[in-house]
Amino acid sequence: MIEREKNIKEKKVSVIGGARSGLAVAKLLKKLGADVFISDMKKIEEIKYVRFTTSELDSLGIKYEFGGHSDRVFDCDFIVISPGVPSNADVIVKAKNMGIKVLSEIEVASWFCKAPIVAVTGTNGKTTTTSLIGFIFRNAGFRTIVAGNIGSPFSDFVFDADEKSVVVLEVSSFQLDHIETFKPRVAVLLNITPDHLDRYASFGDYILSKFRIFKNQKGDDFAVYNYDDEIVQPYVESLNLVKMPFSVVERLPVGAFIDEGYIVLKFENKENRIIKMGELKIRGIHNVYNSLAAALAARAMEVKDEIIRESLKAFEGVAHRLEFVREINGVKFINDSKATNVNSLWYALESFDEPIILIAGGRDKGNDYSKVYDLVKRKVKLIVAIGESKEKIYNEFKTLTSVVKANSMEEAVKISFENASPGDVVLLSPACASFDMFEDYEHRGEVFKKLVNEL
Repeated sequence: MIEREKNIKEKKVSVIGGARSGLAVAKLLKKLGADVFISDMKKIEEIKYVRFTTSELDSLGIKYEFGGHSDRVFDCDFIVISPGVPSNADVIVKAKNMGIKVLSEIEVASWFCKAPIVAVTGTNGKTTTTSLIGFIFRNAGFRTIVAGNIGSPFSDFVFDADEKSVVVLEVSSFQLDHIETFKPRVAVLLNITPDHLDRYASFGDYILSKFRIFKNQKGDDFAVYNYDDEIVQPYVESLNLVKMPFSVVERLPVGAFIDEGYIVLKFENKENRIIKMGELKIRGIHNVYNSLAAALAARAMEVKDEIIRESLKAFEGVAHRLEFVREINGVKFINDSKATNVNSLWYALESFDEPIILIAGGRDKGNDYSKVYDLVKRKVKLIVAIGESKEKIYNEFKTLTSVVKANSMEEAVKISFENASPGDVVLLSPACASFDMFEDYEHRGEVFKKLVNEL
């Protein structure tokens, strides 16, 4: 392992990827005295989230190259990889073959973090659960930092956290792929379903990546996990950690579960009813799971039940996740742009009893749509297919419901509105990545909301 701050000074570090997390970790390492070099395959004007110019990098003393990777990358003590860079990228494979250590931004930032870390991962629900945990901690009076895959790099905030703070991180599989000593006090694993199969050789590799969140935890650290997930449960049960399971199916001897419509926390044979499920402002069974996980993470850090209760009642959710946009003539428009896989789409469809007009499609990540066939057949009156995957979506669902193809989000919204009746829901829940038509899921959601508000 690389030693802490005292040994960063004058180390040569190459940062692969020059967007948000790459820039943040480059500035952190430069501040600590490292010789930093940023390298990105894209030209600087093509990079999303650019918050700098080359003149700013010059003023910071950070060296750089854009538009390709030169051999200068390999003249370093270690490499920090941005989560947007695939692990099998040629530059990373070559570096590993040369024996150069490759680390993630969260790994490096964690070296300098004095606060306990609550880390949240899973295929679905990460952003909502991370935001909810942060909301609970703030209500409990903690100095709370929420960062990571949620949009704010850990490296930007690491020196703001002291022993009395708490850091809540949303952590992706890509970030976990390159940790070495990263050790959360509380690790939350929400679920595992097939995703990112364009970035992993197999589903098994993706599963192993998620399990790395527990890699460095010790016996007194906490593992919050989904007891109902047949992949997660047996693995976590085998770990020597303080186990905190949650379930909506089983009454558990310890952990969080549902009893007579209440969220219940049970520890040391004492059961406390926290809140009725119907009092949650965030709808859907997936958000019951997210609330159970958040309640356990808060309990692990000794937050009182009353604060957990009031926080669960007050939390209204996050943007782009089943976000109510507008109601027009009895038609509700819902922005679920963050649904980038089939499992997220399943949860979205499950959340509504009204007839649904579904806008779906984008960049397919190896999707298997069979899981939502029944829900589509029962609940969806029309699918408007968009993006690179519109032909696949058309062929997948044309025998189950009406499907039309649109060439833009504007056309998709127009078709949806023209075909909607009072009492219907127009739901943007793409089940695909956004990069064929948009910068990211946030951009996609904002465009959808703008178009809806212009109707």
